[in-house]
Amino acid sequence: MNVVTSSAEWRGLLNIIIPVYNEGDNIGNLYREIKSKVSTPHRILIIYDFDEDNTLPSVRSLQKGDDRLVLIKNNFGRGVLNAIKSGFKSATNGPCLVVMGDLSDDLSIVDTMVEKYRQGFRVVCGSRYMRGGKQIGGPLLKRTLSRCAGLSLYYLFRIPTHDITNNFKLYDKALLDELVIESQGGFEVAMEITVKAFKKGYPICEVPTTWHDRTAGESRFRLWKWLPYYLKWYFFAIQ
Repeated sequence: MNVVTSSAEWRGLLNIIIPVYNEGDNIGNLYREIKSKVSTPHRILIIYDFDEDNTLPSVRSLQKGDDRLVLIKNNFGRGVLNAIKSGFKSATNGPCLVVMGDLSDDLSIVDTMVEKYRQGFRVVCGSRYMRGGKQIGGPLLKRTLSRCAGLSLYYLFRIPTHDITNNFKLYDKALLDELVIESQGGFEVAMEITVKAFKKGYPICEVPTTWHDRTAGESRFRLWKWLPYYLKWYFFAIQ
């Protein structure tokens, strides 16, 4: 098993990767939440698709007082999957945390996730479905499918997270560089990375988190379009 054996081997700032699409109503509050709740030294990578995105003016204003807030244009092709991949490519060595731009993720657990990374875990999953986790809001069908996928893979196939589909996960940059990402839809990339890391024997753990549905802006999640891609990695996991 490939394990980072001691916290002394940890290098670099925490890379907080945030794919955005017209999150102008949310990004300022998200930035302030990060600054108030995350004490781990970090960089914030804002990944955007197009120059007219209404997130950009707010970010540029915030950048005037923070040189660790970085705007990166997605050059892999539009869409959240390519934005996340652009963030992975631009990250420095060390831990990489994917955070949504809609204030849905529980930033109060980020320091705990980083501590798990320092202990040697290569993937640290924010989990809504383990003891202490919670999901507030969101479409019922989406919640039901996500919970069923996570719990079945945990109990029947021993993948060590109850919440395989949640994108609020921390990864080791070296692991990301090693894997070939094959996802073609969108948010299923978190499922792909976790399953591949598990099959390679890398240590994975989870931390309970509370997820809140967005209150501003428009969701980019497309359940029926992306469901076949999730199913691909579900069946890959059980083989």
